[in-house]
Amino acid sequence: MLGGSKPKGISLHIGLNRVDPVHYAGWKGELVACENDARDMETIASAQGFATQCLLTKAATCSAVLDAIEKGAKELVEDDFFLLTYSGLGGQINDVNNDEPDGLDETWALHDRELVDDELYAMWSRFRPGVRIFVLSDSCRSGTMTKAMFLNPVSFLPHLERRVRASTGPSLRPKFLPPDVQSKIYKERATLYNDIRRKTPPRAKVNLECSVILISACQDNQVAMDGTKNGLFTETLLKVWDNGSFIGGYHHFRNEIAGFLPPTQSPKYAIAGHRERAFEHQRPFSITVPRVAAAA
Repeated sequence: MLGGSKPKGISLHIGLNRVDPVHYAGWKGELVACENDARDMETIASAQGFATQCLLTKAATCSAVLDAIEKGAKELVEDDFFLLTYSGLGGQINDVNNDEPDGLDETWALHDRELVDDELYAMWSRFRPGVRIFVLSDSCRSGTMTKAMFLNPVSFLPHLERRVRASTGPSLRPKFLPPDVQSKIYKERATLYNDIRRKTPPRAKVNLECSVILISACQDNQVAMDGTKNGLFTETLLKVWDNGSFIGGYHHFRNEIAGFLPPTQSPKYAIAGHRERAFEHQRPFSITVPRVAAAA
């Protein structure tokens, strides 16, 4: 950081309890706890010194989200920190640029349309070298920044839901776009999504010079669950964070969260861009610059 100035932190928190049925083939995608998830993550970020922004349901449009990320990319420089949290539905659409081994692009279901993983990945290339980015995704199909494969949930979803509810409670619901709804959306909006992805460079051609850590709510063949106050993943994260008393690095943070979740929902840890071990070993949400890697 030039001139010995302190690093800056900017955070964006997204939570959607429903989507616009006009775009989603008449489906509202109603959830309960996602707005609370976003507010609670904003509370953590604010306590850590981030300049925060929260986009809830109707305000969480694709343009608003991308504009907020773009603003962060313009403002942040080496050693600064961008925190992005999302709680909502996860989806998939057919891959058109052949960078997904399963032929599907993962998406976040924002209010007015789905945000394709390639769009988000390309946004990271706008950040300057040395910027640290941490992404938390409390959603299904949340391999948003990796070329990860999600198995079609149609055959195993009822069994999976029974297992989750047996170990956690009956008030949970899966946070994903049902395949039949997703199929209708793509049929109605194929031109829109195909144009978006044709205009977005494939990940193999995107150069990332920032450091990105992702912790998502589940593996690509699992289903994240919504709850009554918080999503199951966010509820557990808050328990582990324990009002800031957690000590350890990001991978340890993921492991501690996983230890309290049922085997049907195991958080994913992934890296994109320039891997910074000191960043990974640092206490989560710390804006201060990591200088020496400590044991996580």
